[in-house]
Amino acid sequence: MSVSSDAAETLALQALAWIAAQDDLLSVFLGSSGISEGDLRASAGSPEVLAAVLDFLLMDDAWVTGFCDSQSLPYERIAHARAALPGGQMPNWT
Repeated sequence: MSVSSDAAETLALQALAWIAAQDDLLSVFLGSSGISEGDLRASAGSPEVLAAVLDFLLMDDAWVTGFCDSQSLPYERIAHARAALPGGQMPNWT
């Protein structure tokens, strides 16, 4: 399933809101990404930051299922959305 870049960005913004609403998960994201809270506010809409949000979410199956369940989304939607953002293209090994 292909996801447009606009749909992927929207999904990533929803994921960022979900991360921020979880106890202590935003601080884990900030620490793992190296972005400050102020920089996140200033650049939250950039495709690169949104890609980092989805990369972070994909690090833990519990986060994927928690977010997807809260949005009634299929679990694979996160990976499809990530592929539509910068750096998300999978290499072709053939």
